[in-house]
Amino acid sequence: MTAGKRRDARPDPAAWGVARSYTDTGDTRHRPSRRSVAAALEAMGADSPAPTGAPAVILAPGQGASLAAPALCLLEEGGELALEGRVPPDLPVGVHSLIDRRGTPAPLIVAPVACHLPRGLRVGGLSVQLYAARSAASWGIGDLADLRVLAAWAAELGAGAVLVSPLHAALPTLPQQDSPYSPSSRRFRTLLALRIEEIDGFAADPELGALAARGTALNRARLIDRDAVFRLKLAALERLHAGFRADPAFTAYRAAQGGVLRRFAIHCALIEAYPGSWLSWPAELRHPSAGAVTAWARAHRERVALHEWIQWQIDRQLEAAAPSTRVVNDLAVGVDPDGADAWLDQDLMVPGIRLGAPPDAFATGGQAWELPVLNPWRLRAAGYAPFREAVRAALRHAGGIRIDHVLGLFRQWWIPPGADPAEGVYVRYPSRELLAILALESHRARALVVGEDLGTVARGVRGALARHRVLSSRVLWFEDRPPEHLPRRCLATLGTHDLPTVAGLWSSADLEAQRELGLEPDSSAQRRLRAHVEALGLDPEAALAGVCAALHARLARSPSAVVTASLDDLALAAERPNLPGSAGRRPNWRIGLPRPLEQLLDDPFARATAATVFRRSDAEHPRDGARSRARIGP
Repeated sequence: MTAGKRRDARPDPAAWGVARSYTDTGDTRHRPSRRSVAAALEAMGADSPAPTGAPAVILAPGQGASLAAPALCLLEEGGELALEGRVPPDLPVGVHSLIDRRGTPAPLIVAPVACHLPRGLRVGGLSVQLYAARSAASWGIGDLADLRVLAAWAAELGAGAVLVSPLHAALPTLPQQDSPYSPSSRRFRTLLALRIEEIDGFAADPELGALAARGTALNRARLIDRDAVFRLKLAALERLHAGFRADPAFTAYRAAQGGVLRRFAIHCALIEAYPGSWLSWPAELRHPSAGAVTAWARAHRERVALHEWIQWQIDRQLEAAAPSTRVVNDLAVGVDPDGADAWLDQDLMVPGIRLGAPPDAFATGGQAWELPVLNPWRLRAAGYAPFREAVRAALRHAGGIRIDHVLGLFRQWWIPPGADPAEGVYVRYPSRELLAILALESHRARALVVGEDLGTVARGVRGALARHRVLSSRVLWFEDRPPEHLPRRCLATLGTHDLPTVAGLWSSADLEAQRELGLEPDSSAQRRLRAHVEALGLDPEAALAGVCAALHARLARSPSAVVTASLDDLALAAERPNLPGSAGRRPNWRIGLPRPLEQLLDDPFARATAATVFRRSDAEHPRDGARSRARIGP
């Protein structure tokens, strides 16, 4: 009897969302080890057969619903309603919480049934690794003033969108993180993106002119030196903030951002004082809600205020960056384990587990991204606050969002401590609820949503994304069909930041670089390029510029909602931004464009090729009509 009770008390992996098997991209079925399954259950605190929690209620605006019993509704914007067995149809849009008589919370989400997508959308756009796009006035790294120039150039040539690499905040310490996909916070942005000369007070300080000269001198090196840029820009920001006087606009910004801005700024100040992981800080400072943290922030109020002010300056420059076209911001899949978001959300994190991806043809050993994971059950109990705030931040002053590894809304590959990436296990996430929140924020911002749905995709995922009007990602190097047969609801591109450029493929420079690094190159992209070129009727010995122009012209003929040309391809750059598996052996995320922005934007080839892609019809622009949080239709 005792043994039977113990057996019944064991957690059921399926009930907790831990998958017993998965099918890879080659339709082969795999089963994770018992050790991996047990590690996932233990890490998320699965101490009962099934998790507790009532099912979510998801409604469209104006829709009511019956409840099994009376409940208390805690509204997203504050306040509460006593519901006597029914949700009224006039409940405001938002992510609310239903509390039953036992005190158990469940999400109550009132949101449009799908994301915002302009009817008949068919635009061309530019994708850019902003850090690499340096002008003569840049301080060694592409910035928001450069983005403004790029957006105006693209709009002049007919573009309807500019896709930008992640602008998330990095840790304000040295060494700086090179990868934009391992940020300290997805809620705020990097100070490296600021154009210092455009901050009030710059012209009045002669010392800042000397810093600017040192900053522009960094442009002479092809590789981005983020540490040098950080030292110069932080020194300039400290001087400018010292002369700052109270401004009602800054006060309004702080009020609008709420407590999360202050907590982020406190983390920035703390990690300056105690470099390294927050797990190594004095015990009394390791949790953001501790009284000692409040006292420390009070004692260091000027430093905390500096980091709040820096975010306000970034926000102002981002708002001015693209008045003439929609910016589509990139939302990274995770955060740095030592960063601000991991500190703020530590109670929702799964200890010891790393995020990654299973083996596939692209990465035969799997991928470990060294990013922490959120416990789906605790995330749900918290009303999905980290996800909502990250999405809302990415959509601020933007016309769209690209969600990196959007498959993570459905399931995530958890790698146990000490295990290889291939020894991970899939854990299910509440995708229906996450997609409802995404649709809500998309309509609030009147912004389109693109999902990076490449890799190992579970059955039914692409259908669910399509029903929610999340644009799929289609890459020519992976497609067997010609561009004319691509689906309408997708973003079509030649490649991605992790794939070879046209120049790298056509010249074989990318394959040669992989061999020099001791990697096993995948030549399938090379073969596909040759096949696409033959289908276009081009000479196999054709010049690179002709091949690149022809490929873009063919891609532009697709029916896809959005087609983009990358600035790397327009510059005929041979190096890809990132080569997976080469960390520490190659300067990933540090390679600047081969020419200054001014020269590139005047280049006849770049202009003609870009215009071919950009000049597509657009039925609606996100800036048409007011962006309202008050009235949102399905």
